[in-house]
Order: sequence, then structure tokens, then C-alpha cells
Amino acid sequence: MQITVAVFDMAGTTVTDDGLVLASFDIAATAAGIPEQGPERDAARQYVLDTMGQSKIEVFRALVDSEERAVTANAAFERAYEDAIPGGVTAVPGAAETITRLSDVGITTVFTTGFSPSTQHAVLDELGWTDLVDIVLAPGAGTRGRPFPDLVLRAALAAQVTDVAEVAVVGDTANDILTGHRAGAEIVVGVLTGAHDERALRDAGASHVVASVAELPEIILPR
Repeated sequence: MQITVAVFDMAGTTVTDDGLVLASFDIAATAAGIPEQGPERDAARQYVLDTMGQSKIEVFRALVDSEERAVTANAAFERAYEDAIPGGVTAVPGAAETITRLSDVGITTVFTTGFSPSTQHAVLDELGWTDLVDIVLAPGAGTRGRPFPDLVLRAALAAQVTDVAEVAVVGDTANDILTGHRAGAEIVVGVLTGAHDERALRDAGASHVVASVAELPEIILPR
């Protein structure tokens, strides 16, 4: 089936943030009352690594014992990350060119994220990417984050596809891959520029694993 929609993750897939997620998590964990050192903090850090790609509020809900603490932690995380965006995020080499190449042949392009909409747009503003893709989506009211299929399904609905098999999903984490499968995408591509390695991506069911998003056109464009 011809691909008509390409759904791209951001951090780790099209955007490099040089460890800002973990640095921001440490600030958020302290704000939520997780001890700064010791087994609880170590376990929380590992959980963040294992769940990369998920909606951040859901991650904090799993780590703390109340909704109030989760909301506090998430707000601290978003503030810390947004404060570090200027000069702290860069484009993965070839990402913008790949997206433009797909757009030029009529493929609808989509950015998704586990961040809040405000953080997502701050990243796009920093990179000058506000008009790079057709659709920009983030978790929010009525839309669950990864690993649920909502973001990919919303992209498919917005693009008015006739079959979800027309959608390709690209990401750097096992949660990106799982989301694509749960939504019904047949081409679910893992990239090695982010959080998870080839084994984790293949174990999650990636149909392809490539060095970077720059290789995507060779997979989905007709030869």
C-alpha cells in the first residue's frame, strides 16, 4: 500500500536535545519529593529511560502516589525543559530535508510528542519549524499519549486516509513502535538517534530499523 501519511516523533527522532529530558526529570523529581539520591531516585530515573516516548504526565503518575504530586512534577518538568530549549535543541541532520522531500510528493507530514503542546511548540519555534509539517499533535484532553494509538489515529483522521496501512510511523523508542502497531500502521520505523537501541526497537516490532530519519525516503517512497 502506498504511504500517504508520515508520523514523526520529535525528541530523539527529528530533534536532538542532548539529555535535556533526564536533566529536566531530575528537577521535576525533586519538586515532587522524590529523594535526590538513593534507590528510589535511581529506580525513577531508570523508569524514565524505559518509558521514553510516553506522555510525561503519565510517567509521573506512575512514579508518585497522588495526582497532585504528578501534576506538580509534570509542571516542573515542562518549565525546566522549556527553559533549556534556547540553544539546547538542534535538528537531527537530514530531518528537515526528509520531511520536505515527502511533502513535495504529496505525503502528509505530522509531528507527535510526549511533551505538552506548549513545549512542543517551543521546540518548533526554536528550530524555525513552525511550518515544516502539515499537522502537529500532542497529548491532551481526549487524546492519550503513547503507547496508546490516539496520536497516530488522530493523524490518520485529520489526513482522511482510507486505510491506516497508508500511515508510516517513525520514532526512536519502543513506545513509538508500539503506538504505531496499535494504530494499525504497517510501516513502523525505528531510528538509532535517540533513546533505545536496535534490539529494543526490534523487540517492540519495528518493521525497519535505520541509522537516522534521513533514510526514511528510501523505505516509503516508490522506486
